[in-house]
Amino acid sequence: MPTDEKLIALTFDDGPNARTTPQILDLLQQYEATATFFVVGNRIDRYAELIKREAAEGHEVANHTYNHTFFTGQISADKLAREIESTKSKIEEVAGQSCDWFRPPGGIFNEAVLKAARRSGYTIVLWSWHQDTKDWRSPGIYAIANRVLKHARNGDIVLMHDHVHGSTQTVEALKIILPELKKRGFRLVTVTELMKYRKYAEASPFGSKHDEPPKKDKLLFPTG
Repeated sequence: MPTDEKLIALTFDDGPNARTTPQILDLLQQYEATATFFVVGNRIDRYAELIKREAAEGHEVANHTYNHTFFTGQISADKLAREIESTKSKIEEVAGQSCDWFRPPGGIFNEAVLKAARRSGYTIVLWSWHQDTKDWRSPGIYAIANRVLKHARNGDIVLMHDHVHGSTQTVEALKIILPELKKRGFRLVTVTELMKYRKYAEASPFGSKHDEPPKKDKLLFPTG
């Protein structure tokens, strides 16, 4: 999703995490960056203060389902609605903000998920195909940093995780990524701010898996 501005949106999935989320927030603050956190609803009450901090420091708190449910196979409309709406309510209650963005775990969705998200007032947003850091696999600090820096383009949406069990590699990688992107003149912004400059892509980042892109009001395909 190229832009004329040197903007990149960092996104963090699956949190909050008591150990790594505060460190990520400290680094973002240090480098005057904002980000979008796709949070899991069942973690919000446990880490309410972190959610409040994210919102207070100018970050965006977005929806990543209540139980980190992968929408594979047949899922009832009621379950879809509960997964999305329960987290939406928690975000509004704790963060005091609403957000337009929903990201299904694993980027897995179908028409039923698209419809459920839209009924809840959401647009599904994924990530730039070349900016999946795969940090959830703990591939190494430099592997994560190099993935971002070697492919950095205007308009990128970067997929990272602030909750990876037993790993601080994402935190350490950010110590490399953030100063280097700033040195290159990039501004790190929320997805909402990035979308102000968006140019919608005409195709999916996942190639032939989605030969017929949905209408633009249903889903954003950031291709970088």
